[in-house]
Amino acid sequence: MLKATLRTSGLLLLLWLIFGDLDSGLFHNSRAQEEYSAARNTDSQEQSCFCHLTGVLDDCFCDIESIDVFNNFKIYPLIRQLIERDFFRYYKVNLKRPCPFWPDDGQCAIKDCHVEPCPESKIPVGIKSGNYNKYSKAVNTMTEMEACEQAHELGAINSTLSNQSKEAFEDWARHDDAQDNFCELDDETSPDADYVDLLLNPERYTGYKGPSAWRVWNSIYEENCFKPRSVYRPLNPLTPSRGEIRLSLSLFMFALGLCLEKRVFYRLISGLHTSINIHLCAQHLLDEGWGKALWGPNVQEFRRRFDPAETKEEGTRRLKNLYFLFLIELRALFKVAPYFERTFINLYTGNTQEDSITKDLLLQIFNETKGFPMHFDEKSMFAGHKLEAKRLKEEFRLHFKNISRIMDCVGCSKCRLWGKLQTQGLGTALKILFSEMEIKNLPEHSPSKGFQLTRQEIVALLNAFGRITFIYLHTLLSIVVVLLVRNLFLCVC
Repeated sequence: MLKATLRTSGLLLLLWLIFGDLDSGLFHNSRAQEEYSAARNTDSQEQSCFCHLTGVLDDCFCDIESIDVFNNFKIYPLIRQLIERDFFRYYKVNLKRPCPFWPDDGQCAIKDCHVEPCPESKIPVGIKSGNYNKYSKAVNTMTEMEACEQAHELGAINSTLSNQSKEAFEDWARHDDAQDNFCELDDETSPDADYVDLLLNPERYTGYKGPSAWRVWNSIYEENCFKPRSVYRPLNPLTPSRGEIRLSLSLFMFALGLCLEKRVFYRLISGLHTSINIHLCAQHLLDEGWGKALWGPNVQEFRRRFDPAETKEEGTRRLKNLYFLFLIELRALFKVAPYFERTFINLYTGNTQEDSITKDLLLQIFNETKGFPMHFDEKSMFAGHKLEAKRLKEEFRLHFKNISRIMDCVGCSKCRLWGKLQTQGLGTALKILFSEMEIKNLPEHSPSKGFQLTRQEIVALLNAFGRITFIYLHTLLSIVVVLLVRNLFLCVC
């Protein structure tokens, strides 16, 4: 009991030190105060400890406590600085792509759904140079004469090819790229693609909900997620009266013995869903009075989605799947480190000092990942019969690629932005995990013709991981602190 109380006190102290006066961020609005008072007045017999996450995660040899300590003291401070740098701040995305699966419902008319594109004049010159697959200074500083000569040579080569041959080469190039990708990537050269300043368009609850939002998640789980065919997922997964159906899904998954690969897929999608939901709960519209919106934690919404009493014990599993997602993306950073450690790779923006700081921060993060002792072992996946493993891996990739396409069906532009970014970040992580040999064979002093990452993939990878690391200190704990105070001597994380 003493140990648990000390752990809680430590979390509260850590929150205080990092975020300063908690009153300004958590209790300074009337709704949060009302929810806090209501929580304290709740009968003790009805109180439940839904912040109790401890022990070893399923499908890996890692405990939650170790992840907490590693993230809070090693990774979070660095990743927070990194994604505020210019290279990771600006993300080019096409938010106008039509939904490929059902008639467009139309865009969300709520003002907070709007995404404000960044004017070209604000984009660092090195980012908007147009070299989408290259990000070192060398390729971005090609002289006009060199570019002209290169264009002439390419023109000479192209002139010897028939139109049919040109189309064949283009098809081959697209096919080669597609074999590695777990996501449907936006065409950054499209006139509909815009740069977005992620710091000025934060992920938060916009009011987008209802059948349109439910259909997106229903399609992801029901049509594109591995699960027993006999288990039905309701159109609205948050309907309280059908909570037992959602609970049955997880129980059936493990009871029916789905293979590791299919369990991993489901847990990743569940973890991604949990991450998005927590951010929406943490940045909820609390008040629109006096002409200025007030955003902050919505404790009741958090409880509705994650409290075991409200979710028939499913909330704990959802939160554990978030930790599992953290492990997968952390492992990808560990594996991709050699790609960025090469001296000629610069995260180029055109500002030498800025680029140097950004590269140093990224290398520090990679160095920290090497010290984590309990990485997920991706070699345990697709390790059976070669033909069966190859078929399952391709099925895994195509399922996830389809989910990335579903993100173009999200009606809220801001929700679509963050859904596409986080899905692409996870897809990039999977691409890295299953490209081990290509990364090992990278040339030390020249670009690779094999494994490549576009700037779009790099920005998505680090920002998606950043969303998860923020949850432990910036979102999840800032919400749960209310319940920690309420249950300080009754229920301790």
